[in-house]
Amino acid sequence: MKKIAILGSTGSIGTQTLEVVEQNKTELQVVALSAGSNISLLEKQARKYQPQLVAVWDEKKAGELKENLADTDIKVLAGMEGLLSVATIESSDILVTAIVGMIGIRPTIAAIESGKDIALANKETLVTAGHIIMPLAKKCNVKILPVDSEHSAIFQSLNGEKGNKIDKILLTASGGPFRGKSYEELENVKVEDALKHPNWSMGKKITIDSATMVNKGLEVMEAKWLFDVSLGQIQVVVHPQSVLHSAVQFMDGAVIGQMGTPDMRLPILYALFYPNRRTLYAEELDLFSIGTLTFERPDMETFFGLSLAYDAADAGGNMPTVFNAANEKAVAMFLDNKIKFLEIPEIIAESMQEVYYQENPSLEEILNTEKATYEFIESRW
Repeated sequence: MKKIAILGSTGSIGTQTLEVVEQNKTELQVVALSAGSNISLLEKQARKYQPQLVAVWDEKKAGELKENLADTDIKVLAGMEGLLSVATIESSDILVTAIVGMIGIRPTIAAIESGKDIALANKETLVTAGHIIMPLAKKCNVKILPVDSEHSAIFQSLNGEKGNKIDKILLTASGGPFRGKSYEELENVKVEDALKHPNWSMGKKITIDSATMVNKGLEVMEAKWLFDVSLGQIQVVVHPQSVLHSAVQFMDGAVIGQMGTPDMRLPILYALFYPNRRTLYAEELDLFSIGTLTFERPDMETFFGLSLAYDAADAGGNMPTVFNAANEKAVAMFLDNKIKFLEIPEIIAESMQEVYYQENPSLEEILNTEKATYEFIESRW
């Protein structure tokens, strides 16, 4: 029986992880859960899966949940203390980091130091602190198992290829809801338009990131750390059908990729049972009904957030943190109808120009960079 803890159990990845648990209840057991503020859903999850511990980021909501679960033996904690307790709970074997934002860095580090394998769905952890996370995981002999569909596809494509030189990674992108649109056509994009992803059902923040293609930029930075390759070895390929989830081209020209339906439960299942595979009770891929797969170069002028991501990764230091923090703030402002869609990459670009640069930042310096970026944006918009 593998015992799992989940950071962010009420979000898109968290709820799908619990669906995988439900399909494999004789082999997976939930021992800890956490959420930001959705205590209604978290209470339902807690009563169903009976974890030892649940944590809520919002302290007031944590107090309410504690009262609601008073008839159970489930421990309820709040804030960062709660997240750290979920991440390091002694009984767990693996931590699913499905939490959104840089808030996931400290719990991930604590889990690694506690010897937990990591099923990683929190991009920000490697984007901002890859130089800390990857050496620490190696030192602690901990596996970092990617849950993003693209990084899972690359991970699967590399199985059995140890020692064989990678020529390049082909990182696929759906192109989002605005693929093929010109810059001028994006001038008056509404929030509801940007949330209509053609293939994937995801949370609001990542769906907006997909629309701007900033999400693909974050994945480029994540891939660099996960697979120890240079930026020049990562090629983004727009693939509207979202059937080929990514591929690896080797030195001999052979390309190995992973295909499947656009279902996040597949990479979740693979991470939880690695190196073994289990049956996923879902719609199977039917190549006959799909018929044609197409591939395009990304439009890095219209969707220049992707180009900015390469710039941030190339600069290194705390610049990926500036990029990530500026995007988080800008997306939140867009979702609140405070800025226009095209202002998201503009805010990122201006932040990268104005916020101080720092080489090889510590965790504290990474968090200070996030704060400085937020303060800069608040002073201008």
